[in-house]
Order: sequence, then C-alpha cells, then structure tokens
Amino acid sequence: MRSYSMGRAARLLGVSPDTVRRWADAGRLPTSRDGGGRRLVTGEDLAAFAAALAADAADGEDDGPHTSVRNSFPGIVTAVRLGDVAAQVEIQAGPHRLVSLLTREAVEELGLAVGMEAVARVKATNVHIDRA
Repeated sequence: MRSYSMGRAARLLGVSPDTVRRWADAGRLPTSRDGGGRRLVTGEDLAAFAAALAADAADGEDDGPHTSVRNSFPGIVTAVRLGDVAAQVEIQAGPHRLVSLLTREAVEELGLAVGMEAVARVKATNVHIDRA
C-alpha cells in the first residue's frame, strides 16, 4: 500500500505540513515511521481522513463560496467601466492588477463599485510561457 509523507499529505489536503503534524500528534490522523524515522500516513488512512474532513466541512457552517477555482485574489475594486452590454472591472490584489470582462448585468447584480472589496478567481484552461 502506498504511504505519504507529511508534506505530501498536506499538499493533498490543502493545509500546511504543521497542521498535518498537529492532527497526527492529536491522534486524529494515524501515522507510522519509516526506517529513517520519517512519519508516514497510508493512502487508505489519508483517503478516509480527507473524506471525514470534507463531511465535517459540509456539516459545519460555511462562510466561503463553493468553488473549484484554486487561484483566488482578494483585493479592492479600482475601476468599473460599463458598456451597454459588457463591463470591465479592475481589481488590485496586492501587487497584482487583475482585469475581468463580464456582463453589465453581472456587475450590477454584484453591486461592484470602486473602493469595495472583491475576490478575483482565476481558472485557466491554458498556460502560456514567455521567454524571460
């Protein structure tokens, strides 16, 4: 059976390695040690733990949106340009300037305006590489 390191388990669960170690120390996630003393978790135990975490999250209060988008950029709206049908919204998220083209109706439904907080979520189907 396949086993996973604490770091790999953390990446699969979407948390930090320290969080996985705390769960293991608390007895929530069973681990064993390999010949070099590294802590490992079996694939079966990790799968069961991941399913239990998801079930707990579904049962608890959820203050975040349900999304499959991994790249989220919380920031502030710096510009809104409305056309008859389309709109352009700019968000400054730390050092990142993001520009989204969407319908005017969507902008109005969301109530987007300069100075308000918003989250840009980016889901790309293509990755382009440029030479440096």
